[in-house]
Order: sequence, then C-alpha cells, then structure tokens
Amino acid sequence: MKEQIKHLLKIQIVSFVALWALPLLLVVLYETSVLPEGLYAGHVQTEYILQSATILLTIGLIPFSLRLFSLNLVKRIKELPLTDALKSYRIWSDIRYCLLFVPAMLSLSFYYLTLNTTGLYCAIIALIASLFCVPSYNRIVNELDLPEELEK
Repeated sequence: MKEQIKHLLKIQIVSFVALWALPLLLVVLYETSVLPEGLYAGHVQTEYILQSATILLTIGLIPFSLRLFSLNLVKRIKELPLTDALKSYRIWSDIRYCLLFVPAMLSLSFYYLTLNTTGLYCAIIALIASLFCVPSYNRIVNELDLPEELEK
C-alpha cells in the first residue's frame, strides 16, 4: 500500500511542478520575444474584455477548484476501496491542478497581450492558491483517512 501511495505522490509532484513550470516557461517565451507582447496594448475595448475575463476566471475557478476537490474527497473518494480511492484521488487532484492552471496561463497571456498588470496579479493569485495543494505523503494519508501506521 505504501508503494501505491508513493507512486501517486510522484505523479502528483510532477503535476504540481508542471503547474508552476509551464507559466514560468510562458514568461520566458514572452520576455525573450519568442512570443509577441503588447499586441492589444492601447485597444481599450479589447483590454477591457481580456481584463474582465481574467478577473472572472480567477474569481470563479480558484474557489471552485479547491471546493470541488474537498467535496469529492468527503462525499465520494473516502467511500471507495483503497485502490479505487487512490485512482479517484489522482484524477480529482489533476482536475484541481488544471482548474488552477487555466487562470494562471490565461492571465499571464492576457498580461503580455495588453501589458496591463491586472493579468499579472491574477496569475500570481492563481499560483499562490496552488500552494494550498502542495502534494505530500502525509497529506495523502490524512486526506484519505488511512491508518496512522502508514504515516512517515
């Protein structure tokens, strides 16, 4: 059982690192002028639409992702047998990471397209929210209410 949890932990760590690495890669691509920046700078209506979308995505998806995972954990995952619970835990954790990834990437893109700091702030908020999801062995054991002898 410990091996299954350790395998799940490795997968979760890779997903979490990707959640941070891909936005950083996007920043590097924009800062090195591989991707064009400021395409919509000065277009007032486009800037307004992109800023509104960024804010709404951030306000909507961050609490939704965190709450959705906890609801599924309490109502569904804990009721399953251990192997199914670990699979379901992995799927819902990946969904949570994806829901945090979307506002981070779109906000950064909108920031570089409009050069307005609203997108940058929303991306930072999304990445900070991901710190509530840092994977660890003890976290998996505690969230799945597994026996204490499995804890390190």
